[in-house]
Amino acid sequence: MLKGFLNKTFGLRDGEIYISFLMQLYIFLIITVLLIVKPTVNAIFLSKLGAEHLPYGYLLVALTAVITSYFYNKAIRRFSLIKVTVSSLVFFSLGFLVLSALLHFKMINNWVLYLYYLGVSLFAVVATSQFWILANMVYNSREAKRLFGFIGAGAIAGGVFGGYLTSLVVSSFGNKTVVLIAAILILCCIPILQKVWKLRLKVMNTYVRNQRKFHETNTEETSLRIISKSKHLTYLALITGISVIVAKLVDFQFSDFANKAINDPEELAAFFGFWFSSFNVLALILQLFFTNRVLSKLGVSSTLLILPLGIALGCLLFLTFPELWVLVLIKGIDGSFKQSVNKAAFELSIMPIPLNIKNQAKSYIDVVVDSIATGLSGFMLIFLIRKLDFDTSYITIIVLFFVFIWILLIYKLREAYYNSFRKNIESTILKNNDNLNEERKPETTLTAARRVLNGNDEVAIVTLLDRLSNYKVKSLKNSIVKLLNHPSNKIKTEAIKLLYTYDGATEIENVKKLIHTEDDDLVFAALDYVLYHSASETQFFETYLNHENDYIANAALLCLAKETASNKELASKFELNNRITEKINAINGSEVDTREAAVADLLITIAHAELPEHHYFIEKYLKSYNSHIKFHAIKAAGITKGERFIEGLFECLLEKEYRKKAIKALRNYGSGITTTILNLEKSELLNEKNKRFVPKIVESFKTQNAVHVLMGLMKSRDFIIRLEASRSLLKLNNKQAKLIFNTRLLRNLILKEAKHYKQALVARHLLSEIIASDTEMANKTIEIAELTQARRNVVEVLEEQLDISLRTIFKLLAIIYNENDIKITYSGLLSDVKDTRINALEFLDNLLKSQLKFKLIPLLEHYVLEDDSSLNTLIKPKISDEKTCLTLLIKSRGKRIKLNVLQLIIELNDKRYIPIVKTLKKHKSMEVKYAATQTLKHLSN
Repeated sequence: MLKGFLNKTFGLRDGEIYISFLMQLYIFLIITVLLIVKPTVNAIFLSKLGAEHLPYGYLLVALTAVITSYFYNKAIRRFSLIKVTVSSLVFFSLGFLVLSALLHFKMINNWVLYLYYLGVSLFAVVATSQFWILANMVYNSREAKRLFGFIGAGAIAGGVFGGYLTSLVVSSFGNKTVVLIAAILILCCIPILQKVWKLRLKVMNTYVRNQRKFHETNTEETSLRIISKSKHLTYLALITGISVIVAKLVDFQFSDFANKAINDPEELAAFFGFWFSSFNVLALILQLFFTNRVLSKLGVSSTLLILPLGIALGCLLFLTFPELWVLVLIKGIDGSFKQSVNKAAFELSIMPIPLNIKNQAKSYIDVVVDSIATGLSGFMLIFLIRKLDFDTSYITIIVLFFVFIWILLIYKLREAYYNSFRKNIESTILKNNDNLNEERKPETTLTAARRVLNGNDEVAIVTLLDRLSNYKVKSLKNSIVKLLNHPSNKIKTEAIKLLYTYDGATEIENVKKLIHTEDDDLVFAALDYVLYHSASETQFFETYLNHENDYIANAALLCLAKETASNKELASKFELNNRITEKINAINGSEVDTREAAVADLLITIAHAELPEHHYFIEKYLKSYNSHIKFHAIKAAGITKGERFIEGLFECLLEKEYRKKAIKALRNYGSGITTTILNLEKSELLNEKNKRFVPKIVESFKTQNAVHVLMGLMKSRDFIIRLEASRSLLKLNNKQAKLIFNTRLLRNLILKEAKHYKQALVARHLLSEIIASDTEMANKTIEIAELTQARRNVVEVLEEQLDISLRTIFKLLAIIYNENDIKITYSGLLSDVKDTRINALEFLDNLLKSQLKFKLIPLLEHYVLEDDSSLNTLIKPKISDEKTCLTLLIKSRGKRIKLNVLQLIIELNDKRYIPIVKTLKKHKSMEVKYAATQTLKHLSN
């Protein structure tokens, strides 16, 4: 019950509760100590030296921080984080012990006050910075997003507790006692730190450990150099500095107005005490109950905008109503949001930085940048307010100026944050593939074209001629004409085809010479060209139809068949039907093998002749084992557009050799074939093996209607069809810029696919648990063993479908978002390195918006973390037992899962399944019908 409460309220999962409470206690003690020593030392400093020395203290803090940072970074490069942290804690503890002794013996003077004022300021930034660096090591980005809010609550609680403890102890025992307590509490942090290190960091595998050991960094560069080389770190440093300046200016203006409004010192102290306590309580509530929710919904970058936008709105309100209550509101926004929502978001924003440089860079930002910004604030207050005698109301204008810069930097940080995640993923999975996608650009200039046409590379010449087929480049005509004398018949054939695009028949005599070659394709191309430029069709056919050369006669018959499509009288005059019949009889009755080219030509002739009585000949050769003849049979079937050939063409899709030809042939049927495809798909009548090629047929149309049909196929119950449809949609989106893709529909399809994924995930989990519980019994009886195997078969199909669903989701996402980002993310999710998977998921989390984010991320988080405890939030009561699970699978899944579930029902032998099985007796698939009938027979016995 307690675990459920912690999970629901704070996002804590199994295995995270103990370590998270330790981390929360650690920061609680650090901030408690800070809230003890800071007001104590500040009070003594003010009472001895006065408030006018504070700005000088700010400047000294900045100078000291720079010097301290140099030696701290030396230590970081040489020693591990735990050694440096423990040494720092011991150092500060001893320092506060000495302060307690000095207070006891009343040995406090001005230089001691300055020394401890600086010491407390350094403790505030160093100790908290070390904690958050440790938190970055202990938690990955996904855990951090859920848990930093809960852990950070310890800091705010420490602030509340430390303030009250200081008031009670000082009033009863004096400053020396409260400082002594602080020194002891610091030492209590050391065993907590060592326990956390042992639990989380010593048990890491070699790879992660090597990545997370900061002292193993090879860089000897200064922190400033490291930060300046990284846009991400530079923006973080600037944001830190701007936020500190704004906080100091807001605090000064708030204090000044309060001092002017309340003259009595005791009333002023009570005023400050009430509001500071209220701000801390508000910050604690925000941290415990809202921070992780805000981060999950808005993401890191958007969450960082909350604080500056809130301060900006408050400043604008103050310009309208320059009163103390408005400054209380601004200070409240700064005091509560800065230590809660903003702090968690800022610490998350540095997560993508490689761990081998994060310690050095973050320490510099937290210590030096913070301190320099504090010093700059003091400088501004000294010269702008005191020296220039500006009214403190003008601070609001200065604050607005800095807030504007702050917001701009956050927008800049957003892209840098994405790029850091992108680089982290790429460095793991793509470091050896720098040249993977480099493609040789085709030569497109006229000079290059002439060089290719005048060369000897047959493939290059044929490819170029094919590319030029839709153009009439007059300057290349002479080069093309020269190809009529090329040794290659294939090149001659393509050259003749290309000459169709040019006006006139100047090359007809040269082409006629090629009619007498023994190459069917070349002879037909030559005859076709001559016919196109002939004055009389009758003279042409009388010359060539009865030619003694078989090549010429066959080519002439094909030309006749093509011409008769628009001239039926010509077909009758030259007895096309009889001539084809004679050719078929000659081939069927031949005692020796007929030339394959002759059969191929006859197939195309029959197709163009539009004489259905001869189509059986095409149907026969669609099953031929001769690849050349089968290619022409496929082409012929596409030319006829006959319904009788559709099934045969689908069968040809199974063989890779014929796939492109078959798709092209089916495409010839026009948009009407898409209706046939959709009907076959809905009826689940498509062959299990060739259904994956169906979307490619639709894709080949490259029209807006093709997009519409593919969107329809995305609603199929079959996972393979949906995957291939998503692939085809992505290809069309990339290659056909004019096509329109409805983003809203795509989002709905992704959400629907996510629902399929979730169902499969929950069903697999449920069946796997049943299998695990039956394992021992399976060794005792054959019946139980067969039942377990039947369940395993269903689980195997579900696992395949999970993988297919995931790929489908990312194909669709690549249409909506940047394809390269989605590809990198998907590759990262499949990585063997857990950190890479987590970075990929976090990158996607920041990329996605609205419903896609809320629906997909929890599913993918389970996939990445391989944590079944997260399934508790996915499983609903309606899928709580096996019967409900199997019923849902039968209703919502395709043929394959239905057949496996029916086999499982047979093994279960449970009559409660009879009603759901009966519904499958009316299924359009014969396989499903038969399986349902057999299952009912078994259950009825």
